[in-house]
Amino acid sequence: MIILFDLDGTLIDSTEAILESFHVAFKTFDSPVPHEDLIKAEIGHPLDEMFLTLGVESHNVDAHVHAYKMHYREISCAKTVLLPNAKEAVELASQHATLGVVTTKTAKYSIELLEHMGLMSYFDVLIGREDVENPKPHPEPIFKALSKLQSDTSKYWMIGDTPMDILAAKAANINSVAVTCGYADEALLLEYTDNVSKTALEAVKSIKRV
Repeated sequence: MIILFDLDGTLIDSTEAILESFHVAFKTFDSPVPHEDLIKAEIGHPLDEMFLTLGVESHNVDAHVHAYKMHYREISCAKTVLLPNAKEAVELASQHATLGVVTTKTAKYSIELLEHMGLMSYFDVLIGREDVENPKPHPEPIFKALSKLQSDTSKYWMIGDTPMDILAAKAANINSVAVTCGYADEALLLEYTDNVSKTALEAVKSIKRV
């Protein structure tokens, strides 16, 4: 079996680091900082798309992304925590599955975070934003992760907290579990799947029962 995990809102809570980095990026260019609820509603999308949605003109997006990343890299480990039972979820999953991470975060920072939290050794692959042309909800990140994992199984799962995770799994024709511990509420997730759990640990336990 192969289980792929999303990162933000599924295993980790980096909301404080994300909001602070957006604040710094907007202030760097003397732009008004959007309300934090507007920023949180976009978490899970690639950074360039987030800045566009939040009102940055296209020719200024790359500069804002750079300012964001320069600050984020300095604070991410200190201002990111594991979600409740996330470590237990990964440990349990590793007992009966090969594990990977599929995220729209930058892979470099994602690996640093997971190493800092003592979890990277559980994962055989991590696919980040710079590893693909088309991020979730496109299936490319999932296909790329699976191509790097050795398995004779036909059982593939994606665990994530946003509709993009579920849509990517559907497009890749693999199973999925949505979790409500992240950035999308249960009502929204139920529009995309009936398979909803409260946490990654609950999701892993449900997969074991299948």
